[in-house]
Amino acid sequence: MTWTDPRGQQPWPHDPQRPVVSNPDPVWYPVQPVFTQAPPRRRVASTVSLAVGFTVIGVFALAVVVYFLLFLQPAVIVAASVLAFVPLAIVLTGIWLVDRWEPEPRVALLFAFLWGGAVSVGTALIVDLVVGSVQSLVGIGASSGSEVLGAVVQAPIVEEAAKGFGVLLVLWIFRRHFDGPVDGIVYAATVAAGFAFVENIQYFAVQVTDDLFSGSQGLVFVFVVRALMSPFAHVMYTACTGIALGYAARRTGPYGAIGFFFLGLVPAVLLHALWNGALVVVGDSFFVYYLLVQVPIFLAMIGLVVFLRRNERRVTHARLAEYAAVGWFSADEVAMLSTSAGRRRARRWAAAAGVGPAMKRFVSDATRLAFTRQRMVKGSRGGDPSAQRDEGELLTALARSRAALQAPTAAFVGHAPRPELPPTQAGWGAPPAGGQGSYWQGGQSGGAAPQTDPWGRPVPPPHW
Repeated sequence: MTWTDPRGQQPWPHDPQRPVVSNPDPVWYPVQPVFTQAPPRRRVASTVSLAVGFTVIGVFALAVVVYFLLFLQPAVIVAASVLAFVPLAIVLTGIWLVDRWEPEPRVALLFAFLWGGAVSVGTALIVDLVVGSVQSLVGIGASSGSEVLGAVVQAPIVEEAAKGFGVLLVLWIFRRHFDGPVDGIVYAATVAAGFAFVENIQYFAVQVTDDLFSGSQGLVFVFVVRALMSPFAHVMYTACTGIALGYAARRTGPYGAIGFFFLGLVPAVLLHALWNGALVVVGDSFFVYYLLVQVPIFLAMIGLVVFLRRNERRVTHARLAEYAAVGWFSADEVAMLSTSAGRRRARRWAAAAGVGPAMKRFVSDATRLAFTRQRMVKGSRGGDPSAQRDEGELLTALARSRAALQAPTAAFVGHAPRPELPPTQAGWGAPPAGGQGSYWQGGQSGGAAPQTDPWGRPVPPPHW
């Protein structure tokens, strides 16, 4: 029995306490899931939470805009915003590269970005104002010591707590789409991108104002340090909290995630304090410090992201293989879904067949199904009705996507019809000399006439 025959495989090892329900039908064509007994999903709570969250964001955003307009000229703010788009574009490109395997919902990313740019920035400004007022009341004036304390202690704690709480809210509100450490990195990086964008506008605008009055050229140095040398600085800090919450998504519930939040907050604050402290302490040796300390930290973070991305692919293959063992997927689909090359071939085939959106949905739902299964097996949610409901809904969605694809499952391997032949001549053909089974040849059918299913499409032989 070959690997390409899913019905002859031995069941993939899995937790006997959380068995996968067998598919009563072959996976070659649309099938219906056999379990949807979980209670209907409550969408009111998430909708209300999201509405309240965006309302809070709107209030803070208005306050931040008013604050900027009180101290800065509108033209200067516009010029600073243009400069701030440079590091923002760099960071968003990095987020896109990390998020390609399982793209997150746009509304969740928008919420995260706006939280970082409005609420996190507004919180930091409010704390600055309160601390400054208290110092004035007790007679403590501005000094180098208070500035260092604010940069090394106050700013890291306040800013990372505000940004990290935004990631925690994303976990609570968009629980279905928060599957692991990579998702934590993506959401944390998006929150940090929003915060850094607004903070850079402030820094660049203040420096432009100073340069206009003093005739200096400090903007060049500030732009190089903040936009080119450290665009991912805030991303690295908040990513520590995001990774911790990513593991929380797999292992605990909403209240247990609070402990993981504080656990991830510790390295986030320390890394932030290390950077701010260096800017104050090292002085003329800043660039040496940057090369010897910050660059290795950045490279280590890249290595961690690569490791987690590869682990996602292994998880996708392992969990989908469990479904394949009981008939929900074919082995070729598992191979396609768990490799980047397989997904690219599938997209090319789907584009040639005119079913690109259906293939996109199929890949997305299958990936989410794998991570839902991972949470059920590795975490404490195996008996959670919401996890079973997610699983049933995803299997239903996969069945719809499979029906929309209108092609044999084995064609997902990526053999698109040859463009020089009419589409009506494409079909299942005999294998090449010395081969076994049948294959999608993109031309006229070879061998015996294929069987057809209720939709009138050729059915591949049982062993191919």
